[in-house]
Amino acid sequence: MAGLVAAAWARELGAEPLVLEKGDRAGGSMLLSSGVVWRYRSLDAFQAECPGGDRALQQEIIERLDESLEWLQSLGAPVVARETGNPRTVGQQFDSRGLTEVLLRAAGQVRIGHGLPGTEAGPESPVLLATGGFPVRLARERGLVLRANRWSEGEGLDHALARGAKTAGDLDEFYGRAMPAVGEVAERDFVRLTQLYGRYATVTSHDLAERFEGEPSWSETDLVQQIARWPEALAWYTVEQTALEERVRERTVGEMIERAREAGAPVKQEDGRISVLVRASVTQTLGGLRIDERARVVGTQDLYAAGADVGGISSGGYSSGLAAALVFGRIAAEEALSRA
Repeated sequence: MAGLVAAAWARELGAEPLVLEKGDRAGGSMLLSSGVVWRYRSLDAFQAECPGGDRALQQEIIERLDESLEWLQSLGAPVVARETGNPRTVGQQFDSRGLTEVLLRAAGQVRIGHGLPGTEAGPESPVLLATGGFPVRLARERGLVLRANRWSEGEGLDHALARGAKTAGDLDEFYGRAMPAVGEVAERDFVRLTQLYGRYATVTSHDLAERFEGEPSWSETDLVQQIARWPEALAWYTVEQTALEERVRERTVGEMIERAREAGAPVKQEDGRISVLVRASVTQTLGGLRIDERARVVGTQDLYAAGADVGGISSGGYSSGLAAALVFGRIAAEEALSRA
């Protein structure tokens, strides 16, 4: 998202940017998401939820997201809902495919199936890294389900580090979901098969040797990270029959379990309880490049970063990756043009 946002905003400011898209389509993991772009209601709330995050970067999101959402609407981005359904947050839900198409049109020159810039960018041209972090690499190294696009391997991170960039946040920290333990999950099922009811479950490792203690956070990111540390990144979610009608967003616990069953995940029922075997997935890496409030990569010259390539915003918790991509994509465009 961040690259398309930056290009679209730069064009409105009078530039003619070039977007080099590694994948076989535009939109990255934004296209695979539920399309909700949100922020916490205040900076203090942001800090409380993500206590290890950079307060200055969090403040930019708090202050600039609302106007950025209005800008997306001005481009024609289709709004599905004007509320998030979460009392902790404010934001909007967009149709993710429609949003991608709108940004792609607004971005201008986009080359699909292309690597990092070489001769396309002149020696004085600023470069924005918006390669989606490194969820593919992390999933492979830790045996997690990939719940992101298939090409975000971390080239942006490597490119910047080779040029003296600094990192921020824990490079092992990530946002993900518990998914049915069925092997690879198709992109079209990333949202549909999510098992988001850990708060109603007893959660144990696959071998029953360990148990998650206490209440998971509202996002359940901490729970998924714990599961990722267990053998094979597997866990049993065990719920009482009485929990099946509990709602999490638009679905009940029972409906989520039934989708896991239909997908082929092991589901057991005994003594009035139902157990589902799940595996941790990774959607977005939370550690990455250190930037300042103007999206400049610390330790480099004329290098900018936005989106999941940036680390240290959500450290210790979870916040909207789409919001960060939107805000810092626009900031990067403004800063790069101010220095051109």
